[in-house]
Amino acid sequence: MTRPAVSFSDDQASAYDAIAEMLRAAGVDLDRDTLTPMAEGKSAVMAVIGKAGSGKTLLLAHLVDALVSAGVDLVSGDWEGRRRKDRRTVAILAPTNKAASVLRTRGVPATTIHRILYTPVYDPEYEKVAEWLAGQGERPEIEALSDTALDRAKVVYDAHKSVPAALAAAGLRGSDFITGWKRREDPLDIGLVDESSMLDQKQFEDLQEIFPTLVLFGDPAQLAPVGQSGAMVFDQLKGPRKQELARVHRQEADNPILDLAHALGDPSLRFEQFERMIEEAARADDRIVVAPRADSDLMARSPVLVWRNATRIRLIRAFRMAHGAPEDALLPGEPLICDGIELPIKHRKKRIDLEARGLIKGAQVVYIGPGNKPGFSRLHVVGAESPRLSAASIVKIEKPGEEEPFIPFAARMGATFLHGAAVTTHKAQGSQWETVQVFAPDLYAAARAGREEAGQALWKRLAYVAITRAEERLIWVTRYMLSKPQAVLGVDDLEVPVEPLALHVEET
Repeated sequence: MTRPAVSFSDDQASAYDAIAEMLRAAGVDLDRDTLTPMAEGKSAVMAVIGKAGSGKTLLLAHLVDALVSAGVDLVSGDWEGRRRKDRRTVAILAPTNKAASVLRTRGVPATTIHRILYTPVYDPEYEKVAEWLAGQGERPEIEALSDTALDRAKVVYDAHKSVPAALAAAGLRGSDFITGWKRREDPLDIGLVDESSMLDQKQFEDLQEIFPTLVLFGDPAQLAPVGQSGAMVFDQLKGPRKQELARVHRQEADNPILDLAHALGDPSLRFEQFERMIEEAARADDRIVVAPRADSDLMARSPVLVWRNATRIRLIRAFRMAHGAPEDALLPGEPLICDGIELPIKHRKKRIDLEARGLIKGAQVVYIGPGNKPGFSRLHVVGAESPRLSAASIVKIEKPGEEEPFIPFAARMGATFLHGAAVTTHKAQGSQWETVQVFAPDLYAAARAGREEAGQALWKRLAYVAITRAEERLIWVTRYMLSKPQAVLGVDDLEVPVEPLALHVEET
């Protein structure tokens, strides 16, 4: 967890000091590396807000390091050690699997908000291994695991702080050591939440119930959750409880994508002027591309970002036709978006199994192939720590001009999916891709409509969110056209997990 020393900017230092003071009042002194037991009945909430590139993730990462250095234990969604009165814990959370995986690639051990609501139930024998890995017990003797396998598990745990990854490295599958899931009954301690602009009021209240000490990290320029009239949960915090990072650090590294994003803050900027800025940036830097058509190969893993549902449906239709997908089946490699889980109350355990493995609403999934029973699918959940599973599926393919979606196959109940070759910008929040395609005609339509959100032109908010999803390269698509695929759709590009098809969730 140790990172190179960094010099904070004034606003980062001010935010860090404010958080440290709040933690000190809660019994965690980062300056002296001392802890006192969590006091009952005390609660505090703070927000750190700033636009893309302002250093929120850097601040979050170093805050995590300081907490761990002070003796605070990390709590993930994969295993939780024995409770002690004097134990202090911290959980790093994100609203979606993809947002959590973005943090993990930057060295921050994050899990999803939904995942922290449930805890796995371990086989007692393998729970001894988990306790040993976490430094809470003696090295066990397990008949199924050799000394070499245990050593391998310890190396992986020390590197990744993940019990399932360590046990998988020892040669086990999730079904070997996890016997089920249970709803969290007791509150936790300190919660650090990234991408908090995506939280609705109910989620915020749920988090406050679980975490007496809560720090939100968010971008005020993003789109607010649907139904909240442009308001974000951190807007209700005032004074020192809301720290703002104004300086843009990544901009200093000559990032043309961030230059364009921050240009949108000019209230006098018109859409036509912004599009000319993109064209000028494309002439000067190959990280910005103006294209007359969408790249159909790229859509398989990085969706085209749109505003209107009608546009999304048309682009999905064109993508499937370009790749020769049949009307009545999915091809391996087609992208999907989880649209929820349709299970009655009596199947609550199966719902928990699916959600705990990452199949929450909005999760990005790649279709691997049919399961062993009709209506079942083998799936790869993008961003999940154990991405492969098999589940009862209801796949809906929407078609232009038709109210009811076409369903190529379906189980009687299970996880529901929409196609994911194109998604709305709202659904893309919290995700990032190396290369992002933004559908400009939709932004132009939003500009022509003259709509506003929270006092700002809607097209600017849409454009800001869409282009900041790009990590390295931005493609500005100008027309309703698709390129011909250059490669056969498939799954060979997906990372093969250590733990193969760890959990099969089936109907009764």
